Amino acid sequence: MLQAAYEEMLRDLEALPQGRSVELAFYGGTFTLLPEEWLTRFLEAAARYRAQGTVHAVRCSTRPDACDPDLLDRLKAQGLDTVELGVQSFHDGVLLAARRGHAGRDAVKACAAVKNAGLGLGVQLLPGLPGHTLEMFEDDIAQCVRSAPDMVRLHPCLVLAGTGLEALWRRGEFAPWPLEDTVHAFAGAVLALWRTDIAVTRIGLAPEPSLEEGVLAGPRHPALGTMVRAHALLLDIRERLDAPGILRPGQPPGPGGRTALRLRVPQRLSGEFFGHGRELAGAYAGLGLTAGAVTFEERDDLLLEVIQDE
Repeated sequence: MLQAAYEEMLRDLEALPQGRSVELAFYGGTFTLLPEEWLTRFLEAAARYRAQGTVHAVRCSTRPDACDPDLLDRLKAQGLDTVELGVQSFHDGVLLAARRGHAGRDAVKACAAVKNAGLGLGVQLLPGLPGHTLEMFEDDIAQCVRSAPDMVRLHPCLVLAGTGLEALWRRGEFAPWPLEDTVHAFAGAVLALWRTDIAVTRIGLAPEPSLEEGVLAGPRHPALGTMVRAHALLLDIRERLDAPGILRPGQPPGPGGRTALRLRVPQRLSGEFFGHGRELAGAYAGLGLTAGAVTFEERDDLLLEVIQDE
């Protein structure tokens, strides 16, 4: 199987158009548990294509209990750039119920080991596993912030056909999180990560026809990422309005008139700012930010202004 994967990798790299450079990712297994001769073989091939300009970065995914510090140092020396850890949760009870085979402390140690090796760190979380509560998810995000990864992927737990989770679900022993709860929980998580400069590189599983057919239950929506990011922005703006010194619309500021709000938003956010199907337009209007008070500009950050209506 490894030989077949190796040959397929070489074919795919050779088939790339002239001048195109890609990041090579070893996903779909526990890369760091492969025999060392295969680790070396894969990374030596990646190095050859890197020298040609075809590959510009290399990453892998692995388990938190498969991150020996000495091995990570060797892989870094051989050209590995980033390690993504399938953490799922930092809570021992949740990990035990999911039969993950490791504890929360293993995930914390693995995050530190990856960073100590000078590698980029990614963390994958799977909120909504059996026994996982919204409060536990908040704790997971807090621990994630303390571990300071470069990026995070958030995959809500779904019930897939043919899995042990399906059996639990059919017996009534497991209920996935509702979509609405997931969106609100993810929005708070995304905002916390944004505020600490941690990139959120994926919200929900990538769409695949075979996967879609196998989803039996859970918070699955084609616009989940848009919904979460839009709710995170709304949450951010609400918190800004609650900051000391911000006057609510219509509140007298003193001599000279009443206040109104104006929000200047980066143009790159225009497609999702008001939410999926403009579901958040009413919420913004309730804050005093009607469509006319929101402008999209070529800027890098949000600017909330309090102006006087003479």
